[in-house]
Amino acid sequence: MIASLRVGVIITDAFGGIGGIAKFNRDLLNALAQMPEIESIIVLPRLIQRELEPIAEKIQFDVPAARGKLVFMLRALHLIFTSKRMNMVVCGHINLLPIAWLASRVQRCPLVLIVHGIEVWNPHSNPIVRALLTHTNTIVAVSRYTVERMQKWAHIAEQRFRIIPNCVDLEIFTPLPRNDSLALRYGIIGRRVLLTVGRLAAYERYKGFDEVLEVLPQLAQEIPDIVYIIAGDGIDRIRLQSKAEALGVTPHVVFTGFVSEEVKINLYNLADVFVMPSRGEGFGIVYLEAMACGVPVIGSLLDGSRDALRDGQLGQLIDPREPQQLIEAIRKVLTIPRGRPAGLVYFGTEAYCERIAALVREFIRQPL
Repeated sequence: MIASLRVGVIITDAFGGIGGIAKFNRDLLNALAQMPEIESIIVLPRLIQRELEPIAEKIQFDVPAARGKLVFMLRALHLIFTSKRMNMVVCGHINLLPIAWLASRVQRCPLVLIVHGIEVWNPHSNPIVRALLTHTNTIVAVSRYTVERMQKWAHIAEQRFRIIPNCVDLEIFTPLPRNDSLALRYGIIGRRVLLTVGRLAAYERYKGFDEVLEVLPQLAQEIPDIVYIIAGDGIDRIRLQSKAEALGVTPHVVFTGFVSEEVKINLYNLADVFVMPSRGEGFGIVYLEAMACGVPVIGSLLDGSRDALRDGQLGQLIDPREPQQLIEAIRKVLTIPRGRPAGLVYFGTEAYCERIAALVREFIRQPL
């Protein structure tokens, strides 16, 4: 097959990015690069926050575009009006839809919008963005929950959505022997470990750190050796530390700060339970990572966690507004042996690449 297709991708971040959206975008770009019919992927990132990961040869990652809003816009306009013909434009965030729509119109090619979670759960504040939603060829969502929330205000027919969930590399995130030196560093040798991984940002308090801390006094009475590891960093850490102290559970809580991918994988392999009783996750990649490492998980009935746990087939789902449900779920999951769920292959990178390839082939064939 001759590689002749060109795909333009306009995104917030990917390589050199932090968080779930950046990770989804890296997986997306790598999946596109594996398609034999694609010649090149031209990528405009809005942000680069850390060192770049390895980038496939087909991916033209425009690093200068991340040097501020003005430079990003200038680079985008240069791409739109001077680039060799593109066969598809992918918009990685609803806030970037106006520039992505312009690119698709000038290039006369299909436009695909990707939506993740909370950014589309309520009506967008910009009327231009709201109007342009009807000019997308399709909207890719990471979960059914996000589709349901977006449909309530955008009034977009269900057939215009495609669901492509996040994925996990089952060769990287895998069950490993306990890292005793790491356990010693955090003082958790011989203890039963609850773990949550996530940014400690004031605007992300929906992740469920508070809910776990609030049930910890009762759990610590029942299970004296229990410890709750909060892996991640951010400005909300000080508040959470103060809350742990006020609740009298400081000896049962470990704040790791920011952790590398290698340390994160080792933390999963030290944990007895991964617990994130969230209220605002569009999906929750960390659930997949934990399960891939063999950790039993507890998620939420109130958001996209249901999709990550396949409606409870892969883990426990609870209502985070009900503390007793959380306590009972932790008690139960602590009795479950570690092991990767068989159904997790559904979220493997191979399945993800197949979904992305099917999407591209479907819309590139369609007439404008």
